[in-house]
Amino acid sequence: MLNWLDHLFPNVMARLPEFFDSFVQTLIMVGVAGIISFFFACGFAVALILTQPHGLTPNAVVFNVLDKIINTFRSIPFIILAAALVPITRAIVGTAIGTQGAIFPLIIGITPFFTRQIQSALAGVDAGFIEAAEAMGMGTVEIVFRIYLREAIPSIIRVSVITLVSLVGLTAIVGIVGGGGLGDFAIRYGYQRYMLDATYSTIIVLVLLIGLIELVGRLLVEVSQH
Repeated sequence: MLNWLDHLFPNVMARLPEFFDSFVQTLIMVGVAGIISFFFACGFAVALILTQPHGLTPNAVVFNVLDKIINTFRSIPFIILAAALVPITRAIVGTAIGTQGAIFPLIIGITPFFTRQIQSALAGVDAGFIEAAEAMGMGTVEIVFRIYLREAIPSIIRVSVITLVSLVGLTAIVGIVGGGGLGDFAIRYGYQRYMLDATYSTIIVLVLLIGLIELVGRLLVEVSQH
């Protein structure tokens, strides 16, 4: 088995500990950035749903400002955004390279997309549930947690899977600006040193990781619907 791998991926096998470390860095970036952006996105999505016209607490100023900010950040290509955030990243975390320096731009880059996804999930909640909750005298906070978030759990799981898959792609892109992870490994060895097996091994691992995320997502959706 090892001889077969040595033959197909000689450069990767010679750097196996580094490849494994790069994989762990990717998992850390996806996990940390995914969790933090999830909470930010939920907060922003709830604010948009509540303050939109015909929402529970309409507020044109809050809705329009938040809506425009999200649209602005979504329109910036991630590689440009990551480069533009280098001074801010360095000021906040002390470095703009490596896994630690990649997490902040990943959060900024994925949160607007995540917000729109969760906003869409919340908007799909049956309006009849909201009207019934208001008729029962529920307050806004109670409606958010007991109706919006609870009823939208399957949809939130689905859009979270979509976002995590996108986030995996962003971790590969952030390797271009020294963000670490498998993207950095593939660029340094596969692209800059023409070691194609490094590129192919990175693709294989990322495809398997995405497949695992989608599988876990489907299982969670099935459990949430029962």
